[in-house]
Amino acid sequence: MRSDPTTTAQPGCIAIIPARGGSKGVPRKNVRMLAGKPLIAYTIAAALAAARVDRVIVSTDDDEIAAVAVAAGAEVIRRPAAISGDTASSEAALLHVLDTLAGAQVQLPEIVVFLQCTSPLTTAADIDGTVEALAANQADCALAVAPFYHFLWRADAGGAATGINHAIHNRPRRQDMEPQYLETGAVYAMRTEGFRAARHRFFGRVALFVQAAERCLEIDEPLDFLKAEVMVRAFVPPSIEAHEARAA
Repeated sequence: MRSDPTTTAQPGCIAIIPARGGSKGVPRKNVRMLAGKPLIAYTIAAALAAARVDRVIVSTDDDEIAAVAVAAGAEVIRRPAAISGDTASSEAALLHVLDTLAGAQVQLPEIVVFLQCTSPLTTAADIDGTVEALAANQADCALAVAPFYHFLWRADAGGAATGINHAIHNRPRRQDMEPQYLETGAVYAMRTEGFRAARHRFFGRVALFVQAAERCLEIDEPLDFLKAEVMVRAFVPPSIEAHEARAA
């Protein structure tokens, strides 16, 4: 794949994977080895295998992450230090990539897919499904979610608790509950023009893609890596197997 993503005309859908070098909860998280592969390689492989994605770009400020990303088949746009700190938003990285492409006179894609490499069980089908949910629902943006069946509570300043998503005297059976969904953090899809105007991943009409709950894993803490080691070996994403088979 091309090492300089600003040199050619841009297709209809690109995937952007933000990956800064200064992760705090798990140092060097994005390139930490997980079941024999750098963490970021899982998301890159899934994106490369997605039918709806034309190009895969990693936004990073880090030399090692950039090298790993290129070796895994992605293109890289270097992120400036001003938007690489602990308080920088993911949106800032996405907008920087789009602004860089636009500044190089590259035609921007109709759709931008935002992927987080902290979700190594994401598959090509999850990515394609989120993009298809955007189109099928004539939405402005879409996100991957998982079914949620738990009861949520909150407590006021005095310690009194109340139910958030249920009446405390009416606890329905799981099969009788109104569908609720948990944002997985793995996949987002946005119409590029609207995203650049809103400068946020959520705007206008929002659509949902329901991801398999057993593959919804987000790595934020050291314990998450231990869970991920087990889950990756149990649920190797088919997109990764397919991509590696083609590369072999």
